[in-house]
Amino acid sequence: MNFSAPDRKLERPKRKRRGMFLLPSLITVGNMFCGYACVMYAMRGDLATAAPFIGIAVVLDMMDGRIARMTGTSSEFGLQLDSLADVISFGVAPAILAFAWGLSDLGRWGWAVGFVYVVACAMRLARFNVQTTTQVDKRYFVGLASPAAAGVIASTVFAFPRELSGLSQQFAAVGVVVAPALLMVSTIRFRSFKTFNLGYQQSRLPLLGFVLFLVLLGTQPQATLLVLAYTYLLSAFVGQIVSRVRNRRGQVPPPAAAGS
Repeated sequence: MNFSAPDRKLERPKRKRRGMFLLPSLITVGNMFCGYACVMYAMRGDLATAAPFIGIAVVLDMMDGRIARMTGTSSEFGLQLDSLADVISFGVAPAILAFAWGLSDLGRWGWAVGFVYVVACAMRLARFNVQTTTQVDKRYFVGLASPAAAGVIASTVFAFPRELSGLSQQFAAVGVVVAPALLMVSTIRFRSFKTFNLGYQQSRLPLLGFVLFLVLLGTQPQATLLVLAYTYLLSAFVGQIVSRVRNRRGQVPPPAAAGS
């Protein structure tokens, strides 16, 4: 009797399982490569080429986690590798990109501003890793997520790739770096799109909006990415104002006394 055929059938699921386990890690390595490429091009002064690599890293960072959850291959190793890749792509790379863009003429102060951003990114990622097991409301991030913070810097440099000159422009570059850094370590809540339901079943408007976004991205990528990054940055503050207004309107005044 020949048992070779059943043995091969038993080996195929194991090989497939190993391949699925490696796929999220390979995407994470691609994320890390994008951060490394951004650093290399920024050091050469090619800012227009360096900035889009951070955008590609953001897309890859969104993919690796989703694929790991879909295939059931999430692991502690993947979580740590993803955090290390994020420190490079969303911490070190944006800091060097901003330094080559408008902080280099500030000397040591420019170094300090870039280092503050790197430290804020590392603290944000460390807090996120701790909160993954204790966070109750997964609809929101506590503090600005590091990919969104890096997107603010990258989209700004991508829209204005020329190196800044003059004290006023250099201070503007400091604000572009320091503001996302402070928001990363803050306790302000930002909307997470991991559990966001666009409602494709009820309406086709979200699908049309996504198509419109792709059209704008293909025709006006600089302006589209810049508006997207700063809209998300300001969305938390707008949400806080709206919630406070709703709470004030929802407050019912206490009933008056009988004899008043």
